[in-house]
Amino acid sequence: MKKLFTLSLMALVASQAFAAEFPIKDKPVTIIVPFAAGGPTDRVARDLQQALGKSFPGTSFVIDNAAGGPGGLIGATKAARATPDGHTLMVHHIAMGVFPSFVKNMPFKIDSDFEYLGMINEVPMTLIGRANLPAKNFAELKTWMAANKGKINLGNAGSGSASHLCGMMFQAAVNIDMTTIPYKGTAPAMNDLLGGQIDLMCDQTTNTSAQIEAGKVKAYGLTTTKRLTTPALKNMPTLQEDGLKGFEVNIWHGLYAPKGTPADVVTKINAALKTALKDADFVKKQEALGAVIITDKRVESAEHKKFVAAENARWTPIIKAAGTFTD
Repeated sequence: MKKLFTLSLMALVASQAFAAEFPIKDKPVTIIVPFAAGGPTDRVARDLQQALGKSFPGTSFVIDNAAGGPGGLIGATKAARATPDGHTLMVHHIAMGVFPSFVKNMPFKIDSDFEYLGMINEVPMTLIGRANLPAKNFAELKTWMAANKGKINLGNAGSGSASHLCGMMFQAAVNIDMTTIPYKGTAPAMNDLLGGQIDLMCDQTTNTSAQIEAGKVKAYGLTTTKRLTTPALKNMPTLQEDGLKGFEVNIWHGLYAPKGTPADVVTKINAALKTALKDADFVKKQEALGAVIITDKRVESAEHKKFVAAENARWTPIIKAAGTFTD
């Protein structure tokens, strides 16, 4: 009993020390991105990295691209097991809301192994195709898909990725099975789309806007309920406008820390996040990519956690119906 009391006291003292010293002098804050460099989540994290740093002068913020596993499972596991002192954070997307229904043997629990620090943004998706696809718009694409059943290749950034989830929902909406081709990240998937090796891909505007604007891919519609105002996408109709009633997929990003991060450190980082979300440079960069900055109550830790739970409830039947499960 005495030993247990001593260990508990030591843990309490250590926790208080972390809180009192955060950020610890000369110790960087590492932001884990569970995907490869250059992808859409990486872009969000790197923009946020600069904005967060303004609240902690003298502290370095560095990105750790810990890619691998379905939906970025390896990086998320690394974040869950990190020292809970505020010096390891994670930027992750919608996969945090689908892990329990997507991965059978989870190495962590999304509801109890993380501190929720607030949501960052929501990113619409775009349905795009190779440049030499004969269909010029979504109406023509539907005709082309109907005529090419069993021959259509639909790429994605890997099992559990945002593009994978969007692709599953799209196939269900048009009631056409396609050959799904998973890649190890968004960049190689986009490269093969640009090269004409795959036909279609559904991906975030943060990754597709530049290619659409340059005319390197064909764009067939947005996954939002309303049109966007960004230069590259302002004239693009939504898929709902073109007949896919109820089709809506927004990929969101949130900020997390390992469970046990002291409450006052969580409060400090949450405050810094709120400041970052109003930073003019950050807002400008995100809006240029079609991302919508979160300004509602989901910037609060508790509301962020509630939203993720609701997303899990939303996606579970879709994933189970698709028969997609990873050990």
